[in-house]
Amino acid sequence: MTEAAQAYAQILASLKAEGRLRTLDHGNAAGLLDCTDNDYMGLGRDTAATQRFLRSLIDVGGGEKERREIEMVSCYGEKGEAEALMGSLASRLLMSRQDAYTSFECDLESEYGRPALIFNSGYHANTGCVAALAIPGTLIVADKLVHASIIDGIFLSKAPFKRFRHNDLTSLRKILDTEAGSYDRVLVIAESIYSMDGDCAPLRELAALKEQYPGMMLYIDEAHGFGVRGERGLGLCEETGILAQVDCLIGTLGKAAASSGAFAILSPLLKEYMINAARSFIFSTALPPVSVIWSASRFRCLTGMRAEREHLRKIAARLKAGVEEVTGETCVSDSQILPVMCGSSEKAVRLSEAMRRRGVLALPIRRPTVPPGTERLRISLNAAMTEADIDKILSALKDSWHEV
Repeated sequence: MTEAAQAYAQILASLKAEGRLRTLDHGNAAGLLDCTDNDYMGLGRDTAATQRFLRSLIDVGGGEKERREIEMVSCYGEKGEAEALMGSLASRLLMSRQDAYTSFECDLESEYGRPALIFNSGYHANTGCVAALAIPGTLIVADKLVHASIIDGIFLSKAPFKRFRHNDLTSLRKILDTEAGSYDRVLVIAESIYSMDGDCAPLRELAALKEQYPGMMLYIDEAHGFGVRGERGLGLCEETGILAQVDCLIGTLGKAAASSGAFAILSPLLKEYMINAARSFIFSTALPPVSVIWSASRFRCLTGMRAEREHLRKIAARLKAGVEEVTGETCVSDSQILPVMCGSSEKAVRLSEAMRRRGVLALPIRRPTVPPGTERLRISLNAAMTEADIDKILSALKDSWHEV
């Protein structure tokens, strides 16, 4: 090992000693009830839909056009461009063929009532949009628990920023009262559902603040709400009736939509602005058209999954009650994400291992993902789970909790 590399080795050794060393190998998960992924609506487990889509790729240019995604795939084949499905080969600004992207953006606009812009990932969307919105004269005020991609967007913007206590409107108002008058605009940022605690932001109250502070803009990341909440699955902003008050809404496609990429819902002015100012959009090779066509098909499916959303709500409420009974502590979650607080990395790892031995895969979450002392297991539910699955999780948790 070179002298230059020794410092990195020491960091890894420290992480291992603290029980915080991450790896990509979680062992063989075959036969385990998987509570780790973000496939909240179970679309990633819909093998029949996947097989239909794959057949449309194999038969590109063929006659079957029963679904819109197959029509779009066939369109590429009919024009002798089937190979272009698999790779975009350029950024959106340099592409001559925009069919798949504009079609999906139109689908999103028809549901949200405002223009949409596709990004390569939620990380790209947040770093690009936050940094672009923070022009001179802007103060950013963000919830303390917003995602790392938002924090990185703030750092990239080089704009002044403040952070308010998690979901604490009093803390936010104090900052706005003190600071808002000194800036042309204040960009307030929150998530609809927080990925580690599963709790929800007070969205109605946040939107109402815009009436008191005329220079306020509202930015909501719906990464864990899109597809899962709202009558049409448009997210918690739809459910709470504040879509029109959100200046920038971010939805990700790699969770409930079981695909990849993300999108921003914006005013016509801000969409045009992002095309010209969001560096992660301008300087990234676009997603492959085949991925966008698949996302569009999953989005059209999500909007009609009302029964599945209600089922997910019910099993989540049942598991929450069970977690509280086992641990003796209040669970703050109001969503499909259930944390089991452990208090240390060592205990979180041991609890995960004990659950695994009982047939349930739930991974430990440790700092820096969560603050020290709040290490936990994160149990992620999906609409394909049954009441029997909840029974299994609770039985495994109860036995594992007493063991650990």
